[in-house]
Amino acid sequence: MSYICVAVGKRIYEGTISPLFLYKKMFKKKVKALLERSLEERKDLFLIDFNISENNIIRVIIDGDNGVVVDDCVFISRSIEHNLDREEQDFSLEVTSAGATTPLMHVRQYKKNIGRALEVKTTDNKKYEANLVDANDATITLSWKTREPKPIGKGKVTVAKEAKLDYDKIELAKVKIIF
Repeated sequence: MSYICVAVGKRIYEGTISPLFLYKKMFKKKVKALLERSLEERKDLFLIDFNISENNIIRVIIDGDNGVVVDDCVFISRSIEHNLDREEQDFSLEVTSAGATTPLMHVRQYKKNIGRALEVKTTDNKKYEANLVDANDATITLSWKTREPKPIGKGKVTVAKEAKLDYDKIELAKVKIIF
């Protein structure tokens, strides 16, 4: 199928891609630019996820170096919504924070959670429940204590363990909620 777009008697587009698809793509690009601009204003916030569904539901998930409060979500929401025309494009906008059980996806999330307990699954199926003691731009360091048999004699001894993991080896990491 081929499309021809005509505006006021002038051919402006011809091809095999639907003009609606192009319009949605341009809309997504505009929203992304507004989102990036608002995050540039607020350096303490960062993007976790962004998508626009087929029925124009814009979903933005943010996190912050010092957590996220309602005012942060309102700031991002207004930065986007006030610069879009609902007469031009109907949409719904949802701006939320990364929840307590949301997997860690960004280096900055690891850095802000130093000192907390994590549950980590690696790409080689190793599982760790340990404290995050360090996070840099390439790796994280986990530490934990375990009971192991004594080298000589009966009984067990508590041993401190540590693991350094590259981010690309982490399949899933979540903050462990302790009550």
